[in-house]
Parts: sequence; C-alpha cells; structure tokens
Amino acid sequence: MTEPRELIRSLLRESIRPCVTSSFQADCVALVHMVNDEAPGIPVLFLDTGYHFPETYAYRDAMVDRLKLNLVNVAAKNTVAEQEAKFGKLYQTAPDRCCGFRKVEPLFAALEGHDTWFTALRREQSPTRANLQQVEAFRLPSGHALQKVSPLADWTWPQVWRHVKALGLPVLPLYDQGYTSIGCSHCTARPVDPDNLRSGRWGGKKLECGIHIQAEAPHA
Repeated sequence: MTEPRELIRSLLRESIRPCVTSSFQADCVALVHMVNDEAPGIPVLFLDTGYHFPETYAYRDAMVDRLKLNLVNVAAKNTVAEQEAKFGKLYQTAPDRCCGFRKVEPLFAALEGHDTWFTALRREQSPTRANLQQVEAFRLPSGHALQKVSPLADWTWPQVWRHVKALGLPVLPLYDQGYTSIGCSHCTARPVDPDNLRSGRWGGKKLECGIHIQAEAPHA
C-alpha cells in the first residue's frame, strides 16, 4: 500500500486533467487538503444535490475560503422543485432514482473532462468497499476511461480524525450529533450498526448512491 502523499504526487505527475471529489466529510477534507497542497487550484467537485444539511453548505463554504479551493458545484439538470413537481419526493419512494438524477448523472457528466479522479473512499467505510484498491480503472457510460484513485483506502476512522485534527482543521459539526456518514439530510441518520459507518444512510435500504459503482456502457 503506497503512502497517500507519495501516490498523489506520482499520479499528478502523470495526469493532465485531474480532479478530486468532496462531500466535505472528514476523510474528504483530509484528502482535499493533501491533493490541493500538491496541486493548488485542482478542481474540487461537490455534488450539490439541493438536499444537503444547512451545516454542510456552511462548512463547505468555510473550508473553500480557508483552504483556497477551486470549488466546482456539480448539480442536476432539474432543480429540487422541478424534480419534485414531476416525480414527487423520490428520496422517499425511489431513492435509487433520486441518487441517479441528483448524483450519478451529474457527476459522470462532470468527469468527462478529467483523466484522474481522486476520491476519499476507504475500505473500512462499508462492506461494499471492502475490496477497494488505491488505483482502479473506471469507465463512464460514454466509454470515457479514467483513473479512479483512493489514496486513503486503508486508513481507519481514527487515522482520519487524528490527521484532520493535527492540521488544526474543524470538522462538520454534524459529527458531534452522532452522525458518522453524512449525505443528503433526508437520507442520513445516525448509524444503526456501530461497525458499519454508512449504516445510517438511506434508511438501511442500501449503502451506495451509485457514483462509485462501475458504470455500464450505454445500450445500442
């Protein structure tokens, strides 16, 4: 397993159009700090679903200002109001479809312009990530291929926490309320399984929104 900064430096030397995604959770902040330190101004893609906690938006803005980040807000084609007018509250009736509209489709479109995608994924986060590799090939539905890089793959939650605190950076205040994995407000709760940090997401119906699942090529 390569040390995170060493891996980041190596891949940035090879990359032409890198980016890093961030939900501004603690692991994301640890990674963004590292990547932006090595490549100031790198695009930081934030999936602005319109459903985030107010605390998330406030914290995002504070960290963008503090770390001088090149934030790129990635949003769905339809606003929350437009989507709910057409389909109702999909986060209640069809969470996969909601994630598809507000996360998967917009992010995959944004990634078309990049060749290296840094993520803060870690194996410990959930059973669905247990076999995560630091560097993996990823193909979008269009056929565009890029490197998906998870420098913190083998980090534990205590490691993340110690690292962020050592940098003197604040964390999302929602952690103080018992949340361990923070996404859209309607689909985020405190963990039901203390050994599964993401067990409070989507009411236990699923563990992934879909953006980290290998895309399928479009049907002819």
